[in-house]
Amino acid sequence: MIPLVYDQINSWGKDDEFFLELLKKINAKKIADLGCGTGRLTTHFAKAGYHITAIDPNEEAIEYARSKEVSGEVTWTVGDSTNLETNAYEAVIMTANVAQVFLTEESWHKVISDAHRALKSGGHFIFDTRNPLAKAWEQWKKDLTPDFATDQVSGEPLEIWTDYEGFIEDVFTFYETVKNARTNEILVHEKMQLKFRSQEVIHESLQQVGFSQIQAYGDWKFKQATAETKSFIFHSVK
Repeated sequence: MIPLVYDQINSWGKDDEFFLELLKKINAKKIADLGCGTGRLTTHFAKAGYHITAIDPNEEAIEYARSKEVSGEVTWTVGDSTNLETNAYEAVIMTANVAQVFLTEESWHKVISDAHRALKSGGHFIFDTRNPLAKAWEQWKKDLTPDFATDQVSGEPLEIWTDYEGFIEDVFTFYETVKNARTNEILVHEKMQLKFRSQEVIHESLQQVGFSQIQAYGDWKFKQATAETKSFIFHSVK
């Protein structure tokens, strides 16, 4: 995630609508938005009336988030899952495939254990992740054009280019470069990595830390995921 351009190249979509609808269904009030980034979706949670603790390790992203006008109760925190309070929330949510940035089994086990610890009894853990069987990276590699944005301070036009290194085992590496489209100056060059876990592996890991009633919805519909699903939305209960 590059905070400078993130909100501009990630428009509102069916995934955002789904998360809002799911939170409405479970009737949670106090939630933790873990990996909130620039707060693009967090601000909508706040507007919907949730009391939110929003956490992200990227200090620049939290600065962007804090600069936004928010009509609601949000506590912005630079940190990670260890910053979650214990037995404090009715829902812990991770959006925008944040679940895929945990590259080792140790880091993944840590974050889901912290989520379990942080939830009240009966609380809900919700997150999305891509189905490795859908091989999303094959479509990514076909797009050889940049995304476009504007520097919100200078007004300069920006281009966002992506280069793909590929897999080492099941970790996918790529690079994002933000350039000034007028001068070709490189403003940001960032390495990014994603871990693709199967539905079965994720289900088992959630069971191991104590979650129950584990569901996996498919492709932003309230229907059970299948092998053909592109995106899983996991919903489990403490």
